[in-house]
Amino acid sequence: MSNEIQGVMSAIRGSQMLRLLLIGFLVLVLLIPAAMIGGLVSERRERREGAVDEVTAKWGRMQILTGPALIVPYVQSRVELDNKGQKVVRSQTRHLIVLPETLTVRGEIESEVRHRGIFTVPVYRMKLEVTGRFVPPNLADWNVQAGEVRWERAEVGVGITDARAIQERTDLSWNGRTIPFLPGTGAFDVTDTGIHAPLAGAAPAAGFEFSFPLVLNGSVGAYFVPFGKETSVSLKSNWPDPSFQGNWLPASRSISDRGFEASWSIPFLGRNYPQAWISEDVKMAETVEASKFGLDLVTPVDEYRMAERSTKYAGLFILLTFATIWLIEVLARLRVHPIQYLLVGAAMCLFYLLELALSEHLGFTPAYAVAGVAVVALIASYSFAALNSPRRAGIVGGLVAALYAYLYVLLKNEDYALLIGSVGLFLMLAAVMYLTRRIDWHATGPQGR
Repeated sequence: MSNEIQGVMSAIRGSQMLRLLLIGFLVLVLLIPAAMIGGLVSERRERREGAVDEVTAKWGRMQILTGPALIVPYVQSRVELDNKGQKVVRSQTRHLIVLPETLTVRGEIESEVRHRGIFTVPVYRMKLEVTGRFVPPNLADWNVQAGEVRWERAEVGVGITDARAIQERTDLSWNGRTIPFLPGTGAFDVTDTGIHAPLAGAAPAAGFEFSFPLVLNGSVGAYFVPFGKETSVSLKSNWPDPSFQGNWLPASRSISDRGFEASWSIPFLGRNYPQAWISEDVKMAETVEASKFGLDLVTPVDEYRMAERSTKYAGLFILLTFATIWLIEVLARLRVHPIQYLLVGAAMCLFYLLELALSEHLGFTPAYAVAGVAVVALIASYSFAALNSPRRAGIVGGLVAALYAYLYVLLKNEDYALLIGSVGLFLMLAAVMYLTRRIDWHATGPQGR
């Protein structure tokens, strides 16, 4: 048995093909800790999201302002026959939802960063001034008689995603009349949370001018819904890295290190719902929410997304490093033990762990630089001992440094990552083919040192 084992080991040492298969097996083994690090990235991201939820639950969550809308109740009566064949008059109250003719929102977002442990959470206080005008609907279009409308029970509803984050009392100015807002959305069923103002005693008119201030705490993002026939929103903030989202981008914007200013101007033709509807006949909640626009307060670099993307290249980088060491073996007639391959691969896996751990404290770029320099220095010094030559160690260390520099370029240029990656792989394959062009693959291989 011992002779058979010695024969197998001798065959592996003597056959370059078998050594290549062994190196490939080692690469597959090292993919296990690389995958575990990828799982750790997901775990740390979930922990950060938990910290974000904890802070926003106390301060205020992402805010979506829906409205205002005019809710006009009316009573329809119809004659029916009861079980005895007698005529019975039955009445049903329905609600006509009317959107503003014009809607203008001007606001300022004062942002700051809150900390929960090692994690940071962007939060803000948003001060808004909402103005506009309603035009009463043509009741004939809805088969509603003027006598059926209950103007004394009409109300204005405003949807606010996290209404508990309202910081100051607010009153509605309605055709010069001041009406305090009340909690809840009333008959405005498009959103679950918000405020409403009863218009008791308000008489019908040719138009209704309205305005109200609103001060909200929020976090992560601020969004609006284009309820006006013409909707205009203007915002300014001290947050320097806005990410504009939604169905409409700003018509004008300016961004600097001191903050941003942005303006939207949206006609109602671009949305997917009318200026008025009967709430009992259609449910507009999902359609209305899908039309939102606004911005997210994001950090310039998401270290967890970067770390996750970088771990996807772990197998390729380990394979290229092992291929370089194997080429040095073949060309310099050396022997490198599989354990030495494993130690080099372990150092390369450790790079991704260092990158993740340091980025939570230093930011992505400094963490990447520190982890890269540390791992390159470790591999180069170990290669000097394994390959008995500073020149060969320099080749291995230089290759690893070039790979990490190449990876950083890929991570920073996400839009061109496919192009850069394809060209880089082509050049790497060309280099391997050029360096191995004179190797006799049928030969037994060099003798051990």
